[in-house]
Amino acid sequence: MALLNFRRKETVAPSGANAAVEAFLEGYSIEVMPRTAEKVEDFRDLLPKGTRVYIAHIDGTPIEEMVTTAKRLNAEGFPVMPHFPARIIKDKATLADWIARYQGEADVKQALLLGGGIDTPHGDFHCSMQLMETGLFDGFDRLHVAGHPEGNKDIDPDGSDKNVMDALRWKQAFKERTDAKMAMATQFCFDAKPVIKWVDRLKAEGIDLPVHIGVAGPAKLQTLIKFAIACGVGPSLKVLQKRAMDVTKLLLPYEPTEVVAALAAHKAENPGFGIESVHFFPLGGIKTNATWAIENGGASAAPAAQS
Repeated sequence: MALLNFRRKETVAPSGANAAVEAFLEGYSIEVMPRTAEKVEDFRDLLPKGTRVYIAHIDGTPIEEMVTTAKRLNAEGFPVMPHFPARIIKDKATLADWIARYQGEADVKQALLLGGGIDTPHGDFHCSMQLMETGLFDGFDRLHVAGHPEGNKDIDPDGSDKNVMDALRWKQAFKERTDAKMAMATQFCFDAKPVIKWVDRLKAEGIDLPVHIGVAGPAKLQTLIKFAIACGVGPSLKVLQKRAMDVTKLLLPYEPTEVVAALAAHKAENPGFGIESVHFFPLGGIKTNATWAIENGGASAAPAAQS
């Protein structure tokens, strides 16, 4: 199987910013679903060795499909981080069963805990804090939680971020009283300014959970707008709406070049800035996203993938 051979672009970021972007993309993670993973013949042809791969658990997806995907990715050498959406988990026994399957069949040691995108819980859980309190994740190497740079109307219907911030303070305290390695994986955004403001506010509030900032990979503009509205993306949606009004750009695929370059430049100028990593949502396809990352300074798939 031939390795993908991409030619790196020389004008992706503003002059002098390429090194910053390359550093910013180092160690990025990416998200897949079982049905999208099935379309990839071998992830080793696309992703750098050791890339963390999240597996999104959409309501209605059988746990068997999730575990099968995790097992396959683990066998190909990638650290796997499945989602555990609280609202689709019936009870503690179900949670224990899922964890046992992941650990026993796919050697899963990492998890993303989140509330889940449904209005009515299927059972006993409605938030990630309840999952953490079960103690069933004791022994995991790493736990990530969800972050919302532009707010979350499911948690704060009034448009404030009071409940979101209270939850983050609770998770900060959990981190401090346990030995859990934790971070926040955020919803995707399209504008660097609200992200920078939010990360700075976290620091001011004493919340030092590292941020793995969500970035939407290259995709058709219509696709991104659809996902952005469905996911409740806030102020930065205006970036897409403005682009949609420009007929010269309407039919061109969106690429996250500008937002990544802006965040990378800010990180380079402020080394203590709380973003630790980039987390990609490959809304236009995994191969397309991997290609963009390589062309913009990210590591390429390693030759060892063919061994």
